[in-house]
Amino acid sequence: MSTPRTRTDLPWLIQGGMGVGVSGWRLARAVACTGQLGVVSGTALDTLLIRVLQGGDPGGHLRRALAAFPVPELADPIRERYFVEGGIGVGERFAATPRLTADEACPARSLTVVANFCEVWLAREGHEGPVGINHLEKVQLATVPARFGAILAGVDYVLVGAGIPAQIPGIATRLAQLQPVTARLDVDGDDKPVELRFDPASVLCGAQPEPPRRPDVLAIVSLPALASYLNRSAQTTPDGFIVEGHRAGGHSAPPRTDAPGRAGRFPSADRTSSAGRGQRVRSASNSAVSSRSARSPASIRGCGGNWSSASFAPR
Repeated sequence: MSTPRTRTDLPWLIQGGMGVGVSGWRLARAVACTGQLGVVSGTALDTLLIRVLQGGDPGGHLRRALAAFPVPELADPIRERYFVEGGIGVGERFAATPRLTADEACPARSLTVVANFCEVWLAREGHEGPVGINHLEKVQLATVPARFGAILAGVDYVLVGAGIPAQIPGIATRLAQLQPVTARLDVDGDDKPVELRFDPASVLCGAQPEPPRRPDVLAIVSLPALASYLNRSAQTTPDGFIVEGHRAGGHSAPPRTDAPGRAGRFPSADRTSSAGRGQRVRSASNSAVSSRSARSPASIRGCGGNWSSASFAPR
C-alpha cells in the first residue's frame, strides 16, 4: 500500500502526458528531477519498445531497463527477438507489434507489462522525484497489464482519462498486493461487459518479489458530475482529480476562431495554458476538489497540452 501523502508532499506542477512517445521518459525524468510530477505517456509503449530496439536502441537505455526487470525470463526474450545492432536497414520493415486480446493466456500481455516497466524505470532512474504514467481508460485491453508493469517499476501516480475510470482504484490496490484482477471490458453492441482476467503470478513466472507500493490514482475529469460520480463510494473514489477545463487545451480546447488576423488560433483569453507545453501554466477557471481529510483544496497547476489544474484527495 502507498504511504499517505501530506499536502506538503504534493507537487505544484504536473507535466502533461502527451501522446505516444512525446511525453517520454526523458521529459518526465527532467521534470521529476526538479521535484515536480513528471509524467510518461502510457499509450502504445509495447510498440515504442520494440521499435526503438529494432532501431538499435541508441545509448542502450532500453536494454538497461530490460536488464532491471525483475523477471529475466520475460525481458530477455524480448531483447533477443527485437534488438538489432545498429538498427534495421533502410527500407526494411519493422516487426509488427503482437496484438492484445481478452484471452488470459495472450502472449502480448507480457510485452505490455515489460514495456510499461521500462518507461517508468527509466523516468525514475537516479533521483527521488515523483513520476506518474498517463493511461487511457478507453484502451481497456491494455489497462491491467500496463498498470502492473508501471507498478512493478515503482510509479508514484497513475493518471487516467478518456473515459470513466471507476474500476481503476480497485485494480491498482489488488495489483500492488500481487492479487488476481478481473476488469471490465466494454464491447460495443454487447449487452454486458466481457470479463478481463489478469493474474500477476502468470507474469512473475514463480518469482516472489516484495509487494510493490500502491500508486495514487488520479482521475482526469472535465465535469463536476463525473467527479461526483466517482466519489460515490470507496471502491470508485480516486486519490485525487486532475481538473481539465476549457483553458487546458488538448481534448477540451475551445473552438478556433476565424476572426481577421487570428485564423486558426485560439482566442487570447484561452491561450495561457493551451500553448504552455513544457512551461508552467495557470488556470483561473478550474476549481480544486476538497481533500477528503481536511476538506481544504490542494490546488496544483499542470503543464502540457492537456491539463491546467489539479487537486488531490489524499488517502
